[in-house]
Amino acid sequence: MRRDLDIALVRTFLAVVESGGVTRAATTLGMSQAATSQQIKRLEDALDCRLFERQGRGLALAPAGERLIAQARRLVTMNDEVWSAMRTPQFEGEVRFGVPYDIIGTFVPTILRGFAKAQPRVRVSLVCEDSKIVREHLRSGGVDLALTTEMDCGRHGETLRTDRLVWVGAPGGDAHLKDPLPISLGAPTCVFRPVAVEALGKVRRDWRAVCEVSRLEQVYAVLEAGLAVAPLLRSSVPQRFEILAGAVLRAAKLPSLPEFRINLYVQPGLGPAALDLADHVRASFSGRPRSQ
Repeated sequence: MRRDLDIALVRTFLAVVESGGVTRAATTLGMSQAATSQQIKRLEDALDCRLFERQGRGLALAPAGERLIAQARRLVTMNDEVWSAMRTPQFEGEVRFGVPYDIIGTFVPTILRGFAKAQPRVRVSLVCEDSKIVREHLRSGGVDLALTTEMDCGRHGETLRTDRLVWVGAPGGDAHLKDPLPISLGAPTCVFRPVAVEALGKVRRDWRAVCEVSRLEQVYAVLEAGLAVAPLLRSSVPQRFEILAGAVLRAAKLPSLPEFRINLYVQPGLGPAALDLADHVRASFSGRPRSQ
């Protein structure tokens, strides 16, 4: 006879495993301790095996419980994916999304991947420019929504995250010790450029521009070659580069740099597809699943 598992019971089992006990799992699930214990008992009865064993005052996984964990996680994940897919309204059309060069590789792939999965019939047109130009496209109606990196947040914007600007170089490189300092500054429209120049001026650190484009392929090539340093947001620094900090920063006589905001701007009066993409952006930065 075919039997079906109750997903709620499986979810309770995983909560007990991940929280380390029934009491904490009950709090996480918003249930009483007695109800949580009863859920585990029902699952054990359904599977005809013991999932936990008493160990002192706590619980330890029984062999059957250890076997169940991986499959339970797959089952809950699949359940949530089906639920999300069936509950999410399906939209059509095009959304124009503006993003600056400095964060596109760090955050945007995850956002677009999740949105494409949820809304396969919506086409996203990506407009990639410096933040100042992205804001201009937003004001002129060239994009529907935009991410920007700015020191402040403008009208109708919302700050999703703050991140510090840091000096970056090649591991083991010596570009940061040279005088004048070789630096990749970005294009004249780059928001990091005037901040870095002002900071260097305050500590009277002489510098020379090696690369003055905002596209990160060129910036990364100069860094990898050990020819210059560059100001980048900490969260956007690829692992192959070194963030200059502490004694290294002091030896190079480099100034500390300020924090920037990652802001989201949404044009008023947008359609449901663009608003749904905005929700995916917010969810990605908050680290939570997108609410239905």
